Amino acid sequence: MQDLPHNYIVSASVEGAKNVTVSAAGLPDLETAGPPQFGGPGDVWSPETMLVGAVANCFILSFRAIARKAKLDWLTLECSVEGELDKIEKFTQFSGFKVMARLTITDEKYRKKADVILEKAEKYCLISNSMKAPSHLEAEVIVAD
Repeated sequence: MQDLPHNYIVSASVEGAKNVTVSAAGLPDLETAGPPQFGGPGDVWSPETMLVGAVANCFILSFRAIARKAKLDWLTLECSVEGELDKIEKFTQFSGFKVMARLTITDEKYRKKADVILEKAEKYCLISNSMKAPSHLEAEVIVAD
């Protein structure tokens, strides 16, 4: 890892009522719009879905890094995140994130270690740690046949 602090630069642009284009150097552009709940079309990413997706993505990347260091033998990890948007003290904001993880391991003997690493992945996810809203993990560990 490079020394901290790291800086990430993302830009967004739009022409009139068209979809927003989100850009970052060296990456493909991403077309976005408001979500259907705010009158958006529902067929492109929204800031809300991108934020919830960032929580899921960061959880998996955090897990992978911790599992590699702990030498956990695992096969697959699926993660679904539900973000709840609500009005809190006159402001619309995310009030919480439910992280649902499904991990497949190679042997029952790794279950306890897997549970510990899943908890650490939630605790150390830098995206979740960077937001006001708490993140809550619901994890399921599956043993492959």
